[in-house]
Amino acid sequence: MEKKADARSRALTLTFLGTRGEIDVHSRRHRRHSSLLIQCDTARIMVDCGADWLGRLGRVAPTAVVLTHAHSDHAAGLAAGAPCPVYATGETWALIHRFPVRDRRQMPLKKSIMIDGATFTAIPVEHSIRAPAVGYRVSAQDRRFFYLPDVAALPNASDALGGIDVYIGDGATIRRTMVRKRDGRLIGHTSVVAQLGWCKQAAVHWAVFTHCGSPIVRGNARKMHAALWRLGREHGVEACFASDGDRLTFLDGHGSRWTKHA
Repeated sequence: MEKKADARSRALTLTFLGTRGEIDVHSRRHRRHSSLLIQCDTARIMVDCGADWLGRLGRVAPTAVVLTHAHSDHAAGLAAGAPCPVYATGETWALIHRFPVRDRRQMPLKKSIMIDGATFTAIPVEHSIRAPAVGYRVSAQDRRFFYLPDVAALPNASDALGGIDVYIGDGATIRRTMVRKRDGRLIGHTSVVAQLGWCKQAAVHWAVFTHCGSPIVRGNARKMHAALWRLGREHGVEACFASDGDRLTFLDGHGSRWTKHA
């Protein structure tokens, strides 16, 4: 019994609190703005806190909040403050400086820092000119994943994704690109197919997509998952869409468990 309890204490659990992008439609599977809860020992690290989470942070009880960028569906849940330290890049803090967050901590770029027992490295990506975004390479309990809910392009993708166990990416569009160029820079959302290509190049064999766009949110779940599974197989990647409440648990050793929310 002691061994089992010890194994559970070392487990790393990722819970998809929300999986919907900045769109008007929603469904039972994709109701709230994309957000990830990282649980490791006593840590409860919430990555992104969009407008849907305003007034609901008490239910999550985070020990820390980490932001990818300042768009409202990723940061506006902090408009009334936060009960814990909040980590964001300097560019993001400049855009949300009016938020009454008491414990503000600056996230460096391309430099690893420890947050509640997990190591975070912020990697700049192309997504928005007004609200520069980062993806996070996270490691805890000898497991590594990359969280990137909004992306038009990921420079040096093979290096950024090398050696990770799972890629968690942008599910705004499956095949059709939503990338455009402004002032010589790429903005918007790249396709799931393009991200599967990054995973193939970096030898990442598992990809989960969140921040789902309208076609996925209002589409037939079974058909959408089947289409993604086929695309993933073409790239040598096991791929699926996350739904609100889904949970990925990395067990002690090399095992993992994916739990669908009822």
